[in-house]
Formats: sequence, C-alpha cells, structure tokens
Amino acid sequence: MNKITHAVIPVAGFGTRMLPLSKSVPKELLPLGNRPAIHYVVEEAIAAGIKHIVLVGHAQKSAIENYFDINAELDNQLRHKGKDELADSLNWLPEDVTVSMIRQGKALGLGHAVLAARPIIGEHDFAVLLPDVVLDPFTGDMAADNLAFMIDAFAEDNHSQILVDKVADEDVHKYGIAKLHEAFSEVSREDDEADSNASFKVAGFVEKPDLADAPSKLAVVGRYVFSNHIFDYLANTKASVGGEIQLTDAIDALISEYGVNVTTMRGDSYDAGDMRSYMQAFIYFAEQQLAEDE
Repeated sequence: MNKITHAVIPVAGFGTRMLPLSKSVPKELLPLGNRPAIHYVVEEAIAAGIKHIVLVGHAQKSAIENYFDINAELDNQLRHKGKDELADSLNWLPEDVTVSMIRQGKALGLGHAVLAARPIIGEHDFAVLLPDVVLDPFTGDMAADNLAFMIDAFAEDNHSQILVDKVADEDVHKYGIAKLHEAFSEVSREDDEADSNASFKVAGFVEKPDLADAPSKLAVVGRYVFSNHIFDYLANTKASVGGEIQLTDAIDALISEYGVNVTTMRGDSYDAGDMRSYMQAFIYFAEQQLAEDE
C-alpha cells in the first residue's frame, strides 16, 4: 500500500483578515483555547500517520518554526525548578516526526506555495493542510476520520482526494464548489445530511459560483491528498487571477489525466483565518478545555 507520510502546510500568508491581531503575531500562532491554531492542524496530521511536515513560510514567520523546536534554555529552566511535566508538554512532537520549513520566496498564490515544498517532498505523494481550517479535535477520531480516511482511500486506488463539506445556500459563493460525475450526484444528495466520510469521483470545481450556477453545495474544506504528479502540473501552470499560480488549475489538469475524488467531511471545521469565525472557535475550544479541567 502507498501510505502517505509527508504533508505540506502553507504558512506564508500575512493574514490580513485577522488584523490587527496578526500584525506582529503570525495568524497561525493565534490561540484557540490554550494552544495555537496550527498546533491542532499538526496534531491532526500526526494522528493520520504523517511523519514529515513541511511548513512553507516567509521570512517574518520564523516564530512558527520556533514553536515546533525545542527551546533548550526554557526546557532546562523548567526542569531545574522541578516542572518536568510542563517541560514535557512543550516538547510534544513524537520522536519519529520531523518538521521542516522552507520559504516560498514570492507571494504567488497557494499553488506556488505547494510547489515550493517540492525540494523537500521529492518524489513522495503527500497531503496538504491549510492552517486557516481547524477541524474539531474534540469529536470523532483523528486517527480514522477525514485526513486519515483520505490517506487510506488514496492508498487503495491512487486517486488524489479533496475534502468537501456541505455549506448553506448563502455561503456557496464563498468557496470552490465540487462538480460531481452524474453517476455520483444522486449518491451525494443522499449523503448530504450524513456526518460521515465517503469518497466520490469529481468532474471539476467551480470557484465561488452564484447559488443558481453552483453544481452542488459541497465546498472545498482545506485538506488535500495529492499524487506527486501535481508538482508537474503546478510547475507548468501559468499565473492567472492576481498574478498567482492557482492550485485549482493544477487540480483540473490532474482530474483530466488521472482522476480525483472528493471526500465528504465528518464533524465540524472552523475558519481560524476569519475574525468572526475565529472568535467563535476560540470560545468553543476554551469551553471544551475548561470542561476537561473540571
């Protein structure tokens, strides 16, 4: 079985939707409850079996890399004071997990950010996790659901996987919306209300359509499992909207030659890159953690 063990997390963006909070603190390090948002994203990847995580960053984002490193001075000070348990909690990455960082260099979009990880990913197939999207870690099983399910599905048939979730009518215009093959359209409608992972072939995606033009209500969530072939398509994709290399353009090429599946999401997700959604998520995460401490 072709088990994926590499993942890319793009963290180069400035987080303008989160200003002024993100002016001096990377948006990925803003807290959800008692941990930074990216902490949960990395935990999710590890639970799904990822062993090497590549952060694609920016010169002003070194604090993210530092978060996953060991602060020897702080560690020694805590242990000297007998706070071994606290010191251990800060060094929480498993020994068999590696976190690397590479710089994007130029702000040329998500597709370019993923391509920037190629020197480290090499010939491996890999997952992509967008750090703005945090899946609920308090329900479900990260070792079996969503990303873990997608990785297993990819191992079975080598079809790249894209996580999707049904959105409300008024939110359809905010997302990339999946267009399913006719054979799977009725099945997906039956699963519209189901809170379960299921994988279907996708015919393509429509970027931020009006509700009347939307081929479904299944929106891209921010989790991908890609065949290594995506790198070749990204390398040959010309910049389009805003001078950026669009990941969706490379996905369209991948669909036409190799086929791609969408996976319906189980549980809830939170947009930690949008101020309103972030504040709602912070309250929810804090309430869950306070309840655990009682």
